[in-house]
Amino acid sequence: MDAQGRGRADNNVDPADQWVLNPQTGDYELRLTPSGGQSAVPGPRRSAPRRGQQQEVPPQRRRREPQPAAQSGRRRSKPKKKAKGKKILLWTTGSLAFVVLATAAGAYFYYEHLNGNLTVADTPEAKNSFSKDEAFNVLIIGTDKRTGKGNEGYGDKGSVGHADTNILLHVSKDRSNATALSIPRDLIVDVPDCTDKDGKVIAGTSQVRFNTSLGQDERTPGCTMKTVKAVTGITPDHFMMVDFNAVKTLSSAVGGVKVCVAKPVDDKESHLKLPKGTSTVEGEQALAFLRTRHSFGNQGDLDRIKVQQQFLGSLARQMSSSDTLTNPGKLTSLAEAATKALTVDQGIGTLNKLKDVALELKKVPPKNISFVTTPVLDNPAEKVKATVVVNEAQAPAVFNAIKNDVSLTETKKKKKTAESAKLKGTKSEASEVRVDLYNGSLKTGAAQETLTWLQNSEGVAKSSQLGNKPTQKKTTLEYSPDQADQARRLADIMGLPGSAMKPGKSEKNDQGLPAMILVLGQDFEGAGTPIDSSSAKAPKVDGQQTADKTVCAS
Repeated sequence: MDAQGRGRADNNVDPADQWVLNPQTGDYELRLTPSGGQSAVPGPRRSAPRRGQQQEVPPQRRRREPQPAAQSGRRRSKPKKKAKGKKILLWTTGSLAFVVLATAAGAYFYYEHLNGNLTVADTPEAKNSFSKDEAFNVLIIGTDKRTGKGNEGYGDKGSVGHADTNILLHVSKDRSNATALSIPRDLIVDVPDCTDKDGKVIAGTSQVRFNTSLGQDERTPGCTMKTVKAVTGITPDHFMMVDFNAVKTLSSAVGGVKVCVAKPVDDKESHLKLPKGTSTVEGEQALAFLRTRHSFGNQGDLDRIKVQQQFLGSLARQMSSSDTLTNPGKLTSLAEAATKALTVDQGIGTLNKLKDVALELKKVPPKNISFVTTPVLDNPAEKVKATVVVNEAQAPAVFNAIKNDVSLTETKKKKKTAESAKLKGTKSEASEVRVDLYNGSLKTGAAQETLTWLQNSEGVAKSSQLGNKPTQKKTTLEYSPDQADQARRLADIMGLPGSAMKPGKSEKNDQGLPAMILVLGQDFEGAGTPIDSSSAKAPKVDGQQTADKTVCAS
């Protein structure tokens, strides 16, 4: 029989009474009484009761099942186990909190690092904020600046950084379409007065190349923005400027950009070598592809622009592809390359704002992103053709389409409504339209301006200008039922929405004949500018490309 068994048999001890609290350790301990009557585990002695004094009975303890003794004769109690469990939980919770905080701190510091990569130039010509709810125009400038690491060995090392590549990117208000308008560097323009980085006025110059709007006489990107507005009538909201390194780093960050050539290329000037068909270029080779002009078309800058548009469309597809967006390594490289490459204005001068710009652009389907070049003609003042001038017969239609948020691609048509139904039906000839014009806009002379345009440009000879009416927000056209065909023709000419059409009555003109009543409202922007931009027809532009298609350079 073992000792524990003997103790129970010999002394008739309740097993529960063998587990007692040791006040020195705070643990319950198993006490086995040997034959000598001494506890196996030392503890405090009880004093013997005096004669006539009853022995103190200890309080009843909760019964426990007997447990085997450990080698040391001691066992941790259940309360101690709970304490240990709490410690483990606290350590685990604390570790997780530390990991979360460390990760958040790391993300914050990396975000600040990327912000620090950006170069921000305070530009009075740019907006101070970016709106997600409006159409916006971003002027993308590629400079030919050769200074700095990685830019050595390209042409003129002393270049001040002219506006070598210029693209005005317009993103529509409803994000259904976007237009990237290239402006040739050799376009002859008048550069307006502007300021340098210190606010000092730089006098404008007449009949000079567009590329001198930057760098020359210490001109800033703000000067280029003002020149774009002077040439096109379109106001850039923001700018992004990059140099040669940007092409190399961005193309490498996305793992290369696919390009296509219609014939093998071995260009001695740019050192570009490509086989016929599709190739993937990055780094130095990507830059060589963009700089090559002697191997394409008429070996001029206009043909190089087409190649640049092809490259940018392919780069956009690659940047938005799942291969890039799901690859943490590529995303990190892209973030580093993009932020280091960019100089931007204060309105988009943080990583969050640039992210907003990118996300808004990403909403536009690639098939509705149009690449076009400003319509130009050879400069008639030159015997040896080196520069170009704006084609006044074609360019205004392109500029107006962008300014009025008109897509150059066919987008999804809006659902027909009762208002738009008023525009459907037969239309009379312009020469049959009789209309009296009134000015209810905020623009002085709006009715006379419109009258001159209608009569001289649109053939609406039976029109009259009858002065002012109270100001109203929207343009309206009131007509009698028998003038509906005339109303539809005038609506087509002026770009009136169905909501402007007011069936009702006519008035007699100065010849006593019934005439429609046109009141110009505050939505009037100018003669020839559609009142409803969505009704305007997109002009056809030679050489137009879209971002979803690959065109082989030839």
